[in-house]
Amino acid sequence: MRRTRILLADDHTMICAGFRKLLEPEFEVVGTVGDGRALLSAAAELTPDLVLVDVGMPLLNGLDAARELKKLMPKIKVIFLTMNPDADVAAEAFRIGASGYLLKNSQSDELLKAVRDVLRGMRYITPQISQAMDERFIRDPNAASQPKHLTPRHREIVQMLAEGRSPKEIASILDITVRTVRFHKYEIMKELGIASNAELVQYAIKHSLIPQP
Repeated sequence: MRRTRILLADDHTMICAGFRKLLEPEFEVVGTVGDGRALLSAAAELTPDLVLVDVGMPLLNGLDAARELKKLMPKIKVIFLTMNPDADVAAEAFRIGASGYLLKNSQSDELLKAVRDVLRGMRYITPQISQAMDERFIRDPNAASQPKHLTPRHREIVQMLAEGRSPKEIASILDITVRTVRFHKYEIMKELGIASNAELVQYAIKHSLIPQP
């Protein structure tokens, strides 16, 4: 019988190794990647059935990577496995098409249960934040945690600027000119009403584009 193919996306090598060891007796781990852009490339090449993805990853965060992945491969299952207990972030994960959300400090058997439930067509939310999510939706069921005014390209640039990458580095990664990067940065700061790199970093942290320090 064909085993479920799983791709791991986390920028911590030791964590990926631990997840692989836990999953491999039952599932086929087809690869591991360390950033959101690598996730998109590897998923297209390896065609996994399910991906386990962290929220905070370099170059392209887990939320934006998963959003793009679901557009390209609508049938793929996505489970977020993260240290981020924010109910708004979890709600956004499900809004973009995730099937599961649990925390890295969960017990190992919870991860296996989440994978099994998702593969049976169910959704899994860790009990550690399910109550907070319920309360959040009671307060405002239509609220969206993602930035409302930024294009996907702008979100990519905000993340990389907040990570401390230079316009030249960003231009190389995105295959655009340095002048275009600087123009996007100007548009972003004007749209958000911010005037400094420090404010840009705080914005990125608030919207889970980069992990909290």
